[in-house]
Amino acid sequence: MDIIDISKGEGILPPVFSKLSEPQLRHYYEPDEGIFIAESPLVIGRALDAGYEPLIFLASREDISGQAAGVIARCGDIPVYTGDEEDVVDITGFRLVRGALCAFRRMKLPGYREVLSVSSRLAVLEDVVNPTNIGAIIRSAAALGMDAVLLTEKCSDPLYRRASRVSMGTVFQIPWAYLPDSEIPFPELLREEGFASAAMALTDDSVSIDDEKLSSEKKLAVVLGTEGEGLRSETISACDYTVKIPMFHGVDSLNVAAASAVAFWQLRSRKE
Repeated sequence: MDIIDISKGEGILPPVFSKLSEPQLRHYYEPDEGIFIAESPLVIGRALDAGYEPLIFLASREDISGQAAGVIARCGDIPVYTGDEEDVVDITGFRLVRGALCAFRRMKLPGYREVLSVSSRLAVLEDVVNPTNIGAIIRSAAALGMDAVLLTEKCSDPLYRRASRVSMGTVFQIPWAYLPDSEIPFPELLREEGFASAAMALTDDSVSIDDEKLSSEKKLAVVLGTEGEGLRSETISACDYTVKIPMFHGVDSLNVAAASAVAFWQLRSRKE
């Protein structure tokens, strides 16, 4: 393991941690898969558990022999950059969560049909663009009984640093894939694979989330929309159900991440 102390002028930190945006990292090796950054020993450890290849490590000096030591030992012979905490903050532009970043090579994602073939309960996200919400929804999906997550192409990338950090690394523990950009509404694509779709939306014909028809579906996709505007009208029309969460005290809706947790728990599979 080659430890390089940037505070002592021992080397120049590669641009993956300082000068390249996450969309640029995503295309770093084109036409091959790109790079993503994982933050915190927990998230880095779960990326390693999932088989992702580590490339470069960055940790504050105190964490090299502290809480990052365990995952550093698992990364093999890769360069490990370190320095004073303030030097690391100056380079990256933010204060690290628990003092560690690791750049990983991306892997090829599964196709959506591959994900469907091993699922009976799905979370489907339409145009959710906030990485924090993506991470929180995926964490809830993993914890509360969803088998996989599907995303439309406009969704924020689950491997963006903030999304994977907020997910507590569950982006590496639950299968996810992108839906194809198709003229056919995606609920119809899901229906072809045997899935009923439940659009989480407030409409005049919404059914309550505790409706027995929903829990009786053998294969069900829980569909959530973008922050603010919610699901597109054509998506709602193409779904088999429109579902609402009962509200009290005059509250009309929940944040999409909070709503997802309620929906996933109530609509999870009841199989033994």
